[in-house]
Amino acid sequence: MFNKVVLVGNLTRDIEIRSTSSGMMIGATAIAVTRKFSDTNGEKREETCFIDITFFARLAEIANLYLRKGSKVLIEGRLKQENWVDQNGNKRSKHSITVENMEMLGSANTQAGGDGGYSSNYNANYGTSYEAPQSSYRQEEYYKQPEVKHTPAPQKDVKTIDLDDSEDSEDLPF
Repeated sequence: MFNKVVLVGNLTRDIEIRSTSSGMMIGATAIAVTRKFSDTNGEKREETCFIDITFFARLAEIANLYLRKGSKVLIEGRLKQENWVDQNGNKRSKHSITVENMEMLGSANTQAGGDGGYSSNYNANYGTSYEAPQSSYRQEEYYKQPEVKHTPAPQKDVKTIDLDDSEDSEDLPF
């Protein structure tokens, strides 16, 4: 089976970071994804979907370091259904995304939500323009094998065939 979700949206809150007993970091937040469309009457509308997302390990640390409420981000992950019983004994469930890859979109001001977060203060205090990294982070990057360099094979002389000579069709290689 295939379980892959790709979303682009804005974080609805700062990342809540915690760690497991083994020391692995877990970051939890939510993303708002808005869809604009025209209804049957031609009236322009939009609908927003709020989805909980979870980062693990080094990806949680990177997200916590660079992302804030309002940050625009592209995430790739897998859909997960969570089930529980509430205080009244009712069965409850919700879908969430376990993030496997992410790409930060926009500058540090948009990463900080543009609301006077750390980036705005950083710019005001130091008078420098800071750009958040525009690269994507993948969980697999931290477990990848060393890069092996390959050298191309030497070119061999290729025999030329004259296809205009139709008299001798038995010499054609196909």
